[in-house]
Amino acid sequence: MARIICIANQKGGVGKTTTAVNLSVGLARAGERTLLIDLDPQCNATSGVGLKPAASHPLLLDTPLKQSLQATAWENLELLPGSRRFVDVDRLENGDESNSAILRQHLDAGMANFDYVLIDCPPSLGQLTQAALSASTEVLMPIQCEFYAMEGLTQMIHVIRDVMQRGEGRLTFGGILLTMYDQALELTHEVDAEVREFFGDIVFDTVIPRDVAVSEAPSHGQSVMDYAPRSRGCRAYLELCMEVLERD
Repeated sequence: MARIICIANQKGGVGKTTTAVNLSVGLARAGERTLLIDLDPQCNATSGVGLKPAASHPLLLDTPLKQSLQATAWENLELLPGSRRFVDVDRLENGDESNSAILRQHLDAGMANFDYVLIDCPPSLGQLTQAALSASTEVLMPIQCEFYAMEGLTQMIHVIRDVMQRGEGRLTFGGILLTMYDQALELTHEVDAEVREFFGDIVFDTVIPRDVAVSEAPSHGQSVMDYAPRSRGCRAYLELCMEVLERD
């Protein structure tokens, strides 16, 4: 069975989509059959791999999801594109719990050909994020090393536990990832120590540094591995990929 990793945080700008794209590419380059699903109405994961949003969101079509998959520039990596169409976004965000059942049915029925499925969620705790959590086997939470990091993380964990209690028990904590890590800032080290003390082993050893290459790569429709293979950001995402594989 594929590992279905939901990459989620209710706060925008923490490296959620960047992590979804670069981890997907890293897994594909490691030979893992990987699917990236763009559930964020901003569709940044779709543009981040050099493709365009769909006219209508595949989740709202009557056809199987596998018919909407698009090939990417990377071998072993396919994309289920997002859609910016307002009507689709509204239906996905304001639907009922049937969204969870539909998404899970799609994943269970059509994703047998993949080793990893990564879901890029919207920056919210709404129905769409909860549907993605219900359909996943684990959740990866990127958090920025900032003053309010713990507060936001606590809110996210409450939602995750609610989903775990309502579901069939297949969702687990995949890991917490510290992003925009600045070694020169004392606050970064304080947040790092606090998160690791509180959450222990579920925090990844890898941290994602502040690196201009990581920020620039999406505008070229590339991963940081392709855009700047000698950068600190590239090295960090390759190390994260290895950690994810080791936790299998």
